Amino acid sequence: MATENIDVKNILGLQLPTDPRWVNLAEMQLDEILTDHAYCEQKAATTCISLIQKNPDKEKLLVALSPIVTEEWGHFRLVLAELHKRKLQLGRQRKDEYVNKLITFQKKGGGPDERFLDQMLIMALIEARSCERFKRLSEALNDKYLRNFYRRFMESEAGHYTLFIELAEFYIDKNKVRKRWKEWLEYEKEIMNSLEVRGDRIH
Repeated sequence: MATENIDVKNILGLQLPTDPRWVNLAEMQLDEILTDHAYCEQKAATTCISLIQKNPDKEKLLVALSPIVTEEWGHFRLVLAELHKRKLQLGRQRKDEYVNKLITFQKKGGGPDERFLDQMLIMALIEARSCERFKRLSEALNDKYLRNFYRRFMESEAGHYTLFIELAEFYIDKNKVRKRWKEWLEYEKEIMNSLEVRGDRIH
């Protein structure tokens, strides 16, 4: 994927771009945004571990997600090192309102395939929105070093987003995946419209 040409709607599928004010607010709260970013990477690693533990029978998933665990934990360490370099401390983890709202859309009950599908698609959405946010930071921050720093994360998240879609389509009927993905995208748009624009959160 040519990351310099990442388009929010046509490639990532997201229905609503980030409010341009978000980058300016994030730049004014660099310690907060780096702290939140670090925890996002940590949670991505632990979620992949959880998916592996819950799906030991899915060989393709095991092979695909094992290196993602290592990569996401490496990202956590990179952000932590950046905090230390800037003599900033890792703050406390806070509730992720965006992710919590996504979780409420997961189908309750249903069969294992439905639950698995929603798990894959919620991860795809989080990775897609993270990619879009990192793209904003890589283009609009005044700090050139940080622009390059976030470009690396943008490139990584673009690949992760597609991986979760591909895994869903490998195990579940593609038509079901695409139908449910459209529902998720519409719901995510509603979330983005409802959330306050805050510069101390990645999402």
